[in-house]
Order: sequence, then structure tokens, then C-alpha cells
Amino acid sequence: EVHHILDKGIDHVNIDLAHHLGEIAQILFFLMGAMTIVELVDAHQGFKMVTDRIQTKSKRKLLWITSWVTFFLSAILDNLTSTIVMISLLRKLVQDDNERKFFVGMVVIAANAGGAWSPIGDVTTTMLWIGGQITPWNIIEELFLPSVVSLAIPLIYVSFMLKGELDYSKLTYEPFENRRNSLIMLAVGLLGLIFVPVFKTLTHLPPYVGMLMSLSILWVVSEVLNSDKDEEERHYLSVSHALSKIDTSSILFFLGILIAISSLESTHVLRHLAEWMSATIGNLDIIVIAIGLASAVIDNVPLVAATMGMYPLELYPTDHKIWEFLAYCAGTGGSVLIIGSAAGVAAMGMEKIDFFWYVKKVSFTALIGYFAGALTYLAVFYLLTH
Repeated sequence: EVHHILDKGIDHVNIDLAHHLGEIAQILFFLMGAMTIVELVDAHQGFKMVTDRIQTKSKRKLLWITSWVTFFLSAILDNLTSTIVMISLLRKLVQDDNERKFFVGMVVIAANAGGAWSPIGDVTTTMLWIGGQITPWNIIEELFLPSVVSLAIPLIYVSFMLKGELDYSKLTYEPFENRRNSLIMLAVGLLGLIFVPVFKTLTHLPPYVGMLMSLSILWVVSEVLNSDKDEEERHYLSVSHALSKIDTSSILFFLGILIAISSLESTHVLRHLAEWMSATIGNLDIIVIAIGLASAVIDNVPLVAATMGMYPLELYPTDHKIWEFLAYCAGTGGSVLIIGSAAGVAAMGMEKIDFFWYVKKVSFTALIGYFAGALTYLAVFYLLTH
């Protein structure tokens, strides 16, 4: 295959390279813009406005509230950020380390479920949107119910394990530096993120343009709000400082992975793999479910990128069932193992959750939720649309 490419000449390679780099750059600029918005809102204590409102002593009630807040927060931000925000809250509310791990396990499931149904909630869904495989409003409509089911089933299961009330006697409260500024930054930041799909629908420009536009508006707002502060204080609330805090290593990891997958696509390796899978497994639904489970072991970004290369848009057009189902499976399948998603890895690092503890205590519930959501999607698709 490599000789086949070289026979076509170096010009062909250059054209392919420019094409793939253009697509990859769109994804990376989109992610950098989103990460910077989130960091800027966080620097102004914006998320504290949300987490400070969660106050209940009942363990079950707290589990349900934190899970559903994570679910919806993850759809607007992304699963990694919402996990970090919620773990920071749980550290304050749940003093017992072992008990907190159950809450954090559910936060991971909720974050991945919430990211799956939103075009901006998960890197893989964003890739499918930017690649033209899905449209924002359709993915929300089709995947919202399966995603809700994939969280609700594990929640009901874990609820039976938690009893009693929490002890808040040692709870310390951190005051706001400026409540008004925090509220303004949170509102502008969240509206800016929600505006991105609207911008794409209205202008037909690539999503990263809308994301960078939202970032520029938030930047102006932050400069106006902090104009009365001294230089040193303003620095920590500036976009340049927020940019220095974003996860650049992840961006570079995505760059490397996506270029590697693009090379497999250009050498037709992915097409042959798709043909082999179709011949041996046959059923597309089973193939996609298997890809979702594989994303618990292998990172879901290369898996989705590979699947996008395996099945061309000419055969499987925008909003085809395969893309919707892939967005769900790749998004929620990562919850089955703690290493299977960015949210899980963050939880593992922040809370020192052991891999085997997660397998014993959380994996089964995540697996039940994954299959329940998958069956919900297939049932709705086959019963209502056909």
C-alpha cells in the first residue's frame, strides 16, 4: 500500500497531508478554545456558583444531585472538566475516603453519559460533528434518552448501597472574591459554549470559528470586569494565564493519534479492516457495541477516528444510524474501566482510586448502564423509525 502511494507521486502525499492536517487543526483549535473558556470561568470562581448550591445531608440525595448535575454540566463543558469540578465539591462534602469513591465512580459514569449526547460534550462527538458525520440537533434528539438510561440504571443500583446521612460539622466555607463577576463569567462562558452549535447552523462556518468567537467575547468581558484590579491580580484572571493552564499534553496527544490514524486511512488499511469486520462479524450494531467496549481499554479518540476512516460518508451519510450509535457507544463505553476515559483517569489521579477497586465496585454497574442505553437506542430506532 505504501508503494501504491509513492507510485502516485509526492504531490498526492502532500495533498493528503494538507487535507488531514486541515481537519485535525479544526478539532484542536476547537478543543483549545473550549478548554480556555472553561479555565477562564474557573479562574473567576464561576463553577463555585453551581457547586455551592448543592447542600443535602442525605447520601442518596447527594448521589442523585451530583450525578445529574455532572450529566448536564458535562454536556455543556466536557466530561473531564465536569468531573474535576464535581470531585472538588465532593472532597468538601464527603469526608470518608471510601464512601467518596462510590460518589466519584458515579460522577465518572455521569460525565461520560452526559458528554455522549452533546456535540460539545465529548471529544469523540465533537470529532463526528466537525467531520460532518452528525448534526447537533439530531444527536441531542436521538441520544438524550439512551444517555439518561445509561446513567439512571447504575444510579438506582448504587442507591441501595448508600444509606444514612453525611456529617457536615467539619465543613469549611470559602467566600467569593466577587460574586457578581463570578455569575457574569459563568453566564457568558456557558452561553458562549451553547452558542457554538447555533453559530454553525446559522453561518455554516466550521465550529472552531464559533468557539474562538465565544472565547474572544469572554476575553473582552473579563478585561472589562477586571479593569480596576492591579497588574498582578489581573494576570491570574487573564486569557494568557488561562491558556498556560490548559492541558496542552492532551492536545499534542490528539494531534499525534489523529495523524497516525489519517496515515492508516490514506494507505487504505482502515478500509480493508472495515471490509474484514463486515465479512466476519457482519452486523453493524454488534461492531459498534464492540468498538464501545474496546474504548474502555483503548482511548476512544483513535477508535472513533479509525471508524470514521473505515466507513465513508458516501455510503453512510450524515446522521446515519452508525454515527449516532457510535457517538453513544464510544462516549459511554469508556466508563466500564477507570482507564477508559479522560474523566476516569482524572478521578483515578485526584482520588487515588485503585484500578481493581473500580473493576469490583463500579465496572459492573457501568456495564449494565452501557447495555441498557444501547438497547434503548436500538429499540427506539427499530420500533419508532422503522
